[in-house]
Amino acid sequence: MTGTNGAWAPPSSIPRAEIVKLSQETLALPDIPVGNREDIFRIQALGMDWDIGTMTYEPEDPARIPKAPDGRRAGIFLLHGGTSDYKSLEPVARMLATKFGFKVTLMTFPGRLYLLDPSRDWPGETLEADGTGRTPLWTRETRITPDQYEVARDDARRADYGTVISLVAREGTEFYYRMAAWPVAFEEAMRESCRREFPESEYALYVHGHSTGGPFAMIAAQRVANVAGVLGYGSSTFAYIYTATTGDRWEFPFNHLRLRTWRDTARYLFEGLKDKGYGLPMLMELTMEKWEGGRKRTNFKAEDFVHKNGAGALEQAARVTARRLEMDATDEERLVGRYLGYLRELSGPDVKAVPPVLSLHGLDDDTVTLQRCQGSLALYAAMDPAPKVACVSLGAGIHTWGLTYDDLPRGIIPPVSRLWHDAIVGGYFES
Repeated sequence: MTGTNGAWAPPSSIPRAEIVKLSQETLALPDIPVGNREDIFRIQALGMDWDIGTMTYEPEDPARIPKAPDGRRAGIFLLHGGTSDYKSLEPVARMLATKFGFKVTLMTFPGRLYLLDPSRDWPGETLEADGTGRTPLWTRETRITPDQYEVARDDARRADYGTVISLVAREGTEFYYRMAAWPVAFEEAMRESCRREFPESEYALYVHGHSTGGPFAMIAAQRVANVAGVLGYGSSTFAYIYTATTGDRWEFPFNHLRLRTWRDTARYLFEGLKDKGYGLPMLMELTMEKWEGGRKRTNFKAEDFVHKNGAGALEQAARVTARRLEMDATDEERLVGRYLGYLRELSGPDVKAVPPVLSLHGLDDDTVTLQRCQGSLALYAAMDPAPKVACVSLGAGIHTWGLTYDDLPRGIIPPVSRLWHDAIVGGYFES
């Protein structure tokens, strides 16, 4: 669709028939020869080492990489959601690279990549029968032992989430101090990943964070100089906007690591199957079948207090870190400000503006809904300067990427990839 200035402009909704057509057209495109490589590198943040893992897909012939409207190559930086690692977005990256020629880098959240096996598959269950839990690998050498945490169960959100199970890091342990420091490590990891793969002079960069990854994509959008736009599908946004549009607030302390289980698989699977007339036994079977493969992904989550506007937890984490580093009062307050800055847009005369946002929403996404996006528009409009934001309803799709249909054999991935491509090369993200 062409807007009044000649640039590509999104419609407010795209019916299922058009989604199917976009999928068919995308899958019919010839494949571009593509290579992929993993990069494991170490950064330092707040006096600690952190091992960061990325996977990059790119055309063997760099000339195949499409150009952004400013003449630079177009790169895409992907962040997964709250349950996984870079592997969950590899089908998306492959589609973007093989059908449209983008260079695409996926980054795993700090501590979430299983560095001890080349497959990157996590062994066992997130919570074992003996009460031990799955814990982060912030470096290859890091080992969080059971004496560093307690297991907590919370039934307050059982109607929607089932029992929420968390590992609570004991004060004074490495687990405790890592849980306090990881937000800054996350920011620095994004900066370094983009610096390594997308030099500012060569690439216009477009960022996507799925679900919980969305707030971190928004963080990167203002802190990485060559980010030209935000690509959304099932993507949350700044934490304060999340709270304003949902009324939902998680007040867990910073030292709670939430474990994902089959309960979360059931919650997302139900989105696409709730109207199919399946009985409970079949839904249970499908859930456990999907969990059998899904438990190999990370399935623990520390990001709730960034995602869901936990200002108190972030401030506490910053002060714990400041005390560990023996900061003076001025530096401690500066660190607190840095942490709280993750909850909303940065502002001021020397700050990079929030770039344009394209937010796509699957018809059956009950988690990051179209209504939430529409409810956020007034808050985006209040920013100075206000970014361009579009909320688009797609006639298919649930919150996760993986569900397929008879008429969409690769699910929602091909049509979303096509829409992202058209927006980038068509000039939607030009301010």
